[in-house]
Amino acid sequence: MEQNELYPIFLKLHNLNVLIVGGGNVGLEKLSFLLKSSPNANVEVVAKEFHLEIKVLAEKHPSITLTKSKFKKKMLKKRHMVIACTDNLEVNKRVYNLARKRYLICNIADTPDLCDYYLGGIVTKGNVKIAISTNGKSPTTAKRLREFFEEVIPEDINQMVENLNEYRKTLKGNFEDKVRRMNEITSSLKNKE
Repeated sequence: MEQNELYPIFLKLHNLNVLIVGGGNVGLEKLSFLLKSSPNANVEVVAKEFHLEIKVLAEKHPSITLTKSKFKKKMLKKRHMVIACTDNLEVNKRVYNLARKRYLICNIADTPDLCDYYLGGIVTKGNVKIAISTNGKSPTTAKRLREFFEEVIPEDINQMVENLNEYRKTLKGNFEDKVRRMNEITSSLKNKE
């Protein structure tokens, strides 16, 4: 059976520099997805033309920069992460190859073989965030799972997280004692049969 070998991480995009190459519908989708989870993400979008909604997002988010230009190799300097989503596969491949030479992680829209990472489904309830991946096989399944988790995770889960954080600060003892105590308190979250 095939296994999902992706390693999930949660990036602080306000501390990183992201480049999106492409300003059309897919660029809008990628930018919107990033901003939904990280409204203060540092993102530069490079394109010859921009979808109107990308311009609107840039006005609402001061950390977004729009650069009206064709892609140039020098635009990869001081980047951490790159997304290419132009309607020209050759441009996207060039972005990918140049990014790889600089050890930048890169995502080429709708081209899984040219992706170091995928933008999966995300559920956010306050401090609780769940990422969902189908290993790039079925974005629709990830979307349905996201909708499911949004319904079943209680809205007040953030209050529980805040309360547990405050309680954790009061615990005395070594690390193992603290972990044991927190495990006891949160054991009711598991479904016991």
